[in-house]
Amino acid sequence: MKSKFTLLLIVVMALSAFTGIGVAQDGDTVNILFWQAASHLNPYLGNGTKEFEAAALVLEPLARYDPDGVMVPWLVDEIPTVANGGVADDLTSITWTLSEGIVWSDGSPLTAHDVKFSGDFCMDPDTGCTVLSQFANVDSIEAVDDLTVRINFDAPKPFPYGAFVGYFTPIIQKAQFEDCIGAAALGCNEQNFAPIGTGPFVVDDFRTNDVVTYTANPNYRDMEQPAFDRAVFKGGGDAESAARAVLETGEADYAWNLQISPAVLNAMEAAGQGTVIVAFATNVERLIMNHTNPDPALGEDTRSVWMADDSNGHPFLQVPAVWQAMSKAIDRSVIAGQLYGAGGTPTCNVLPGPPIYASPNNDDCLAQDVAAANAMLDEAGIVDSDGDGIREYEGIPLKVSYQTSTNAVRQNTQALIKQWWSEIGIETELRNIDAAVFFGGDIASPDTYSKFYTDIEMYTNGSNGTDPEAYMGNWHTSEIVGPQNNWNGSNIPRWYNEAYDALLAQMAQTAVLEERAALAIEMNDMLVQNGVMIPLVYRGSVSAHHNSINGVAMNAWDSELWNIAEWTRS
Repeated sequence: MKSKFTLLLIVVMALSAFTGIGVAQDGDTVNILFWQAASHLNPYLGNGTKEFEAAALVLEPLARYDPDGVMVPWLVDEIPTVANGGVADDLTSITWTLSEGIVWSDGSPLTAHDVKFSGDFCMDPDTGCTVLSQFANVDSIEAVDDLTVRINFDAPKPFPYGAFVGYFTPIIQKAQFEDCIGAAALGCNEQNFAPIGTGPFVVDDFRTNDVVTYTANPNYRDMEQPAFDRAVFKGGGDAESAARAVLETGEADYAWNLQISPAVLNAMEAAGQGTVIVAFATNVERLIMNHTNPDPALGEDTRSVWMADDSNGHPFLQVPAVWQAMSKAIDRSVIAGQLYGAGGTPTCNVLPGPPIYASPNNDDCLAQDVAAANAMLDEAGIVDSDGDGIREYEGIPLKVSYQTSTNAVRQNTQALIKQWWSEIGIETELRNIDAAVFFGGDIASPDTYSKFYTDIEMYTNGSNGTDPEAYMGNWHTSEIVGPQNNWNGSNIPRWYNEAYDALLAQMAQTAVLEERAALAIEMNDMLVQNGVMIPLVYRGSVSAHHNSINGVAMNAWDSELWNIAEWTRS
C-alpha cells in the first residue's frame, strides 16, 4: 500500500507543478510550501534557509531556542551551565549529557560518538562546512562515555552554546556519514538526500530543487507524535502564490516567508481560510548617523574619515538637540503599519530581542511629537535666522543627504521622513542606490554603505543568533571604517566611546546570562542615547498556516518548523 501511495503522490505532485502548490489537504498529510526549494538535506553543507528548514523535520540539535529566544533542552535533560557544573569554572569546556533511550529512526541508539562525529565532520577543513562559525574556538570534541560529550575551547568561552544548539548544527549519524567526511562530503548524495535522524519524520522521497516527502518516524521518542503520517515540503513558485494556497484556496497548510505587499496579504487573510503569523528576531531598519564630515570638498583621506582627536567630526549631527529632534519628528507607527504591515513594529532599540536583552529605557521615541522637536531646537538656539525655512547651527544650514538601497519600501520611508524633517526646519536630499552597489565591496565606489559619503543612511541588520556579543562588537573602536582597513570595518557611524569598549570587554568575560543581558542593554542604550543610530522598525519574518492546523509556534530564533511534532489538525 505504501508504494502505491508514493506513486500516487508523485503523480499528483507532478500535476501540481502547473498550480505551484502542493497536495490538497489530507487529514494524514501536512503540506508545507517554501517558494525556495531544497537542494539537499545536510545542514552542514546548507546553501540557505530552505536546506536547514527541510532538514529540521529529520535532524535535531542537543538544544534549541523557543519563540522567545530561550534555550530549551532537546536531546538532553538539562542545559549545561557553570552553576550546574556543565560548564567549566574557567569557561574552557562545556559538557553535554544525552537523554537516555533516544534512538535514530533506524532503531540504533544515539550516542556521544555521533555528537563528536558531527563536530568533526564540520570542522574538517576539506568538508566545506557552511556553518563552521558555530564551532568558533572549539579545540576538540571528546566522547567521555556513550551519553557524555565534552567540547573543549582554545580560550575561555563565556557563551559556549554555538555548536549543537539550534537548527544550523544538528546531530548526524556517524554510522551513516563516516565515509562522507572531508572531501567526500559533497559526493554523498544518498546520505545528503536522505539523512537518518532522531526527529519526528523520515525522508521517504527527495527530489532536488523540487519536493521532499516524509513519513512519520516509527522510532520517535514520543509515541503520540507526530500527529501526521506524512509531510510534504514543496519548493518553487513565489511568495504570493504560496500565500494564496494557504489563505485563500486552503490547498496547503503552511507557507513560508511571505514577502508581499501588506495590503495584498491582508486581503488574502480576510478570505478566512488561514492565519498570518509573525516572529521577530533582531533585525532593525535604522538610520545611521555619520559622526564624521562627509563634505565632498574634502579629500578621500579626510571625507567621512574618523580622526582620534575628533577634528573631523560632523558639523551638527553630534549635537544632541539636532538628532533628538530628528528622531522625535518621525512617526514610526506610520512607517511600520503602512509599509511593513504584519512584518514590522515600531522600535526604539538597536537590539530589540530576545526579550531578556530588550531595553525598556528608550520607548519615548514611539510617539511622534513634531511640536516638541521644534521646541527642542528653538531652546538650543538652532533657528531659521534668514527666513528660508531651514534652521542653522553656528551658521551651518541643517541640510542633510540621506541614502539607502533602491527598494520601494525604503523609498517610501525616505519620502515620509523627508516630509517630517521639513516640518522641523531640516532640508533633506534623498539618494537611492542599486542594492548590489550599495551593499557591495568595491572600495573604489563612492556609493557603498561602508564609504558612507552622506550624512545619513538607512538599512537593516541584526544579531546572528540569540547572543549579542559579536553584534554589539560592531561599534567597537577597532571596527571604525576608513581607508586604514580598506573601508571594511563594521563601525559604520565612525563612533568612538571608551566606556562602550570597556563594556564589551567586560561582556567577553561574563558567563551568567542575566549579567550579559544587563551589559547588552547598557550598550544598546549608549548607542541610542548618543545618536549613533535612530532605530525605526523591528522587522519580523512573516508566514501563514491554514486554520485547521493547531500548535504552530512561529519561531525566528530556530527553525520555523521546530515543533512540527506537536502540530495537529482539527
